[in-house]
Order: sequence, then C-alpha cells, then structure tokens
Amino acid sequence: MVLSHASSITRDDAVACTFASRYVREQLPRYRMPERSIPREAAYQIISDELMLDGNPRLNLASFVTTWMEPECDKLIMGSINKNYVDMDEYPVTTELQNRCVNMIAHLFNAPIREDETAVGVGTVGSSEAIMLAGLAFKRKWQNKRKEQGKPYDKPNIVTGANVQVCWEKFARYFEVELKEVKLSEGYYVMDPVKAVEMVDENTICVAAILGSTLTGEFEDVKQLNDLLTEKNKETGWDVPIHVDAASGGFIAPFLYPELEWDFRLPLVKSINVSGHKYGLVYAGVGWVIWRSKEDLPEELIFHINYLGTDQPTFTLNFSKGSSQIIAQYYQLIRLGFEGYKNIMENCKGNAAILREGIAATGRFDILSKDAGVPLVAFSLRDSSRFSVFDISENLRRFGWIVPAYTMPADAEHVAVLRVVIREDFSRSFSERLVNDVLKILRELDARATHAVRVSSATAAQSEDGGVVARKSVLEIEREVAARWRDAVNKKKTGPC
Repeated sequence: MVLSHASSITRDDAVACTFASRYVREQLPRYRMPERSIPREAAYQIISDELMLDGNPRLNLASFVTTWMEPECDKLIMGSINKNYVDMDEYPVTTELQNRCVNMIAHLFNAPIREDETAVGVGTVGSSEAIMLAGLAFKRKWQNKRKEQGKPYDKPNIVTGANVQVCWEKFARYFEVELKEVKLSEGYYVMDPVKAVEMVDENTICVAAILGSTLTGEFEDVKQLNDLLTEKNKETGWDVPIHVDAASGGFIAPFLYPELEWDFRLPLVKSINVSGHKYGLVYAGVGWVIWRSKEDLPEELIFHINYLGTDQPTFTLNFSKGSSQIIAQYYQLIRLGFEGYKNIMENCKGNAAILREGIAATGRFDILSKDAGVPLVAFSLRDSSRFSVFDISENLRRFGWIVPAYTMPADAEHVAVLRVVIREDFSRSFSERLVNDVLKILRELDARATHAVRVSSATAAQSEDGGVVARKSVLEIEREVAARWRDAVNKKKTGPC
C-alpha cells in the first residue's frame, strides 16, 4: 500500500486535457472532485493517457503475480465483475465454485480428508489475509489451551526466518504477537530448522516455514523442521505446530517435486496458505488458506450472519469482495488440470534455467538462487567497486524491464542482489533479450566508470600541482547515491504478497 500524498512534480494543481479538449475546455482539479460532469469519452481518454506512463506488466520481473490469462477466462471475469462474493444466498453457484476450489487445493496438499468429509478452508484476497487468518487460529487455540492449564496467555510468539514476507510482520504487530526471527547468513538465505527449533518456547503458537522464499525462491526444509519439532514437543510436553507459507511454492511443488514432503503429509503441519494470483495463474486478488481439520480452526472465530437471506458462516478480515477471481481460479483448475499445471511449471523452470545460464555466462555475477524452488534467478555482482546492482536495475528500465535490486535481511545485509521472476508469460526469447540488455548496460557502466576514474585522476593531479581543492569524481558521487539508496532499501521489506 502506498500512503496518499500530493504530487510535487508540477505546481499546476489540475489534470491537463489533451485529446479530451474536444469535449472539455477546462482543466480538471487534481485532488478535488470537479464541480461539473464531463463526457464519458473524455473521462476515458484522460485516464487512459495517464496510465500510458505506467510500466508494462508483462515486463515487470519484480512481481510473482500473474499478468496474463486466456481470453475465455477474461470473459468470465468481466461477466462476474458485478457479483459480490459475500452474497452467498444470492449467488449460490459462485459459493459452490469456491468450495470446489478449496477441496481441490486441499487434496493437492494431501489433506487427510475422509470420503464423507469436505475440506476446511476459505478463499481470501491474497496470502496476506490468509496468513492473518491462519495466525489468528493458532493464537486463539494456544490461548484457549493456556487458559485451561491456568497459565499466562499474554505473550504469544511466532518463530520464522528473517526472510519472511512483510505480511508476517504485519500480523505480529497488528495482533500483538512477538516475531522471533532466525537470522540469515551469507550463502544461506532461508530459515535454519535447527536454529528455529532452538528458539521455540512454551509461548510459541507456531513455527512458520516458507515454501518459496521471496528473496531467492528457495524451499525451506519443512520435513526436517517437522522431525526436529516433533522431538522437542516430546521432550517438553508442548504441542507447537507448523504453518507453511506456500504463497509462491504451493502451486509449484506438487507438480515439479511431488516426492518432496512439505504439506499435510507431515503431522505437525496444521495449515497452509497459497496465492492463487501467483503460480495459481489468476490475476491479482485471490489467495487460499487450508486447515488440516476442523479441530485446527477454533469455532469461536467463525461468524454467522443471516441478514443476507440465510445463515452464512464467515471467517474473513473483510466483508465484501469480488467473485471474479474465485471463478477465474476454478477455470484454471478445471481448464489445466494436473497435466496443464505441470507443463506450465516445467516450462517456467526451463526458462529460468536458460536465463540463469545466460547471466552466469557473463562472468560478472554470482547466482544465489537454487535450481529447485520457485522459478526465478537471483544474482549479485562479483565486483561492486565500480558500480552496483542498483545501477543495473535503474538502467534496465530504459529498455522497459522492471528488475528489483535489494539487500538481504539480517544478518546478510551486505549482500545486494537483482532478482528476475519467471512467470508463465516470460518466454525463452525474453530471457535471451534480457541477457543481451544486461550485457549492453555492463559495457556502458564499465565505460562510465573508466571515464570517472580518469576525471578523478586529472582533478587530483591538478589539485597537487596548483593547490586547487579537488571536487568529488563522478564515480564517488555515484557511489554516494547508491549508498543512500541501499540505506533506504534496508529500511523496508521487499517482495509483493
């Protein structure tokens, strides 16, 4: 979320009209509602013109979020865009489609569902809401148990790695739960299960494992975490569970790594969230959270309403939301099936391998991402003395590419990387073109750094001979700017939800 603020780009507090001047002769106020109406054609043209300055979503390699769907699904989305999902009695088929999605995903995650049972889960607006709901369930269940035992229940905590997405920090802050983070180290950018279990205490409501780190795409070892935590629970008499944040990896692992044990096959895994709008292949606005059983979702968290026609159970943070993304998810699940998802994920993995090889072949970068995991390529400069990854990221925008540069969390803040996320619509030709553009930028930055060194040397010589105070070289100025930028990046978490 970006907090609203008035732009200082122009002093003119109005929206200028160009083509729309055929219909509108006066400029529109920028931050106040206009007094009079304007023709629909004019409103469309004004907004369309401003949106032209946005980046191209297909070239936004920072985002895990889906940017392309089939035209048939686009039609379904537009046809249901006026349906409010919460009106379950009015739109019973939409509710049924959501229930089908929950059950399909639960079976995909190997939930222990009997023939006479249905899965326990809910659709959300993304993994952030899903994590909030799962966290609340863990907190309430822990509190209830502590009350029964007559023990304090005012200091709950969650153990995670420092590589978690910012939504975990939001949950901890909003719902007053201590976040105990396992620090990272250079070369190891995921949570260490051994260190995580060491941090567990009687107030730990769950340990959160990440299946697909935002930073490098790597899967954390949930199986080892389950085994170590099982032993600690036996030794202490505690019952600390595991939540798997599979926002990125939940729709990848079942198709590419079916033998990998990370889901409900592990006894301590009580809930899993996944983003439908990432590798679930749906446009932004849908996530899912699945619980192992009804016992893992406290009944008191579920609200029952009847003012929309019938008794309706609801467990969400918001109320009204669109139905179109739920319908789009169902379309993808039945349209693609297991075979289709597997083919797409294999293609993404193959394109990531092509890009990884191209980046490595430049001889200028170290690849930090792993072959197994989310299909992305994270890489750092071997030599940052002349320019930084932030310079490369900025220059890539000239070619239309949006590639993020960021520093790693504690205790690996000194490592700065670039990351390219490979989605379904990122082709092999895109990979080849991106590598060529990176090579062009490297040559330009090399030439600029060489020129800056020459200017610096000449200025220093002039200072020594004539007593002139030397000015900062171009290279020194660039490094100062890059350092300020790194400081700004260090103060915030990166990665979309």
